[in-house]
Amino acid sequence: MSEFNQTKQDDVQEHQDLHMNEDKQKYSQSQLDAATHLLKQRQQAIPVSDLRNNAPKTLDDAFAIQQIMMGQTSSEHIGWKCLIPQQNGNVIVAPLLSQLAAEQQDCSIKSIKGYALIEPEIAFVLANDLSAGQTCSNDEIDDAVGETRLALELIEPRFSKDYDANHFERLADGLSNQGLYLGPVIDKPIAYKAAKIDINISQEKTEQVFAGVHPCELPQKPLYWLVNHLTARGISLRAGQVIITGSYCGVVKVAMNSPVNINYQGIGQFSVNFTG
Repeated sequence: MSEFNQTKQDDVQEHQDLHMNEDKQKYSQSQLDAATHLLKQRQQAIPVSDLRNNAPKTLDDAFAIQQIMMGQTSSEHIGWKCLIPQQNGNVIVAPLLSQLAAEQQDCSIKSIKGYALIEPEIAFVLANDLSAGQTCSNDEIDDAVGETRLALELIEPRFSKDYDANHFERLADGLSNQGLYLGPVIDKPIAYKAAKIDINISQEKTEQVFAGVHPCELPQKPLYWLVNHLTARGISLRAGQVIITGSYCGVVKVAMNSPVNINYQGIGQFSVNFTG
């Protein structure tokens, strides 16, 4: 191992140890145990995120577990996923803790029963920081967005099929996110008007066609909510972070190791090959 790589690994370990020591003073043992368990499941071939005795029971519990996981990952988290709050009051928000893939031919993904699970979305890439404690207008948030891109959220269900996870467990787990693939940049005004998009997903001799509808009317609406929700909780958003705000056609199943073309009709398209 080179001296540079050893130094880098030592820095990462020091970063994690520091966060772990701080966490022990700030969070309950139940929250710490839940975060450790959920992070471990992300590395398992067959994850079992079921929390049972350590299950969070409130939004604050779930948020605390997310924060512990963010601190214990080896690299800066890449952004957030969210929707606007649901009619029943449920908040839908989670950090994106996995690595980012951007406009590359092959994208590594953990397959689910031999398939890649993806969600076609639009992503907002920040060009400016938005600081904790700051209340932002929609215009200020728009100004902070440097790029809008076509994107695929990569999905991995991690709870047992027969385990009835509560909403706060699913939040703590990261809402089934296992990664993010960024496609090409699209014009910002087009992204901001994209309430409906016809999406064609073709692969070899198969084609899936969707009359896509954004779950929150427009993709920027959850972004506006997210920024002020996080800054009010003392969380800053950083330039370079990516926010995704909901799938136009739910979860789509595609074959592994076979190039797939994703066409957002009238907006843009890209191809990617999902590998294990």
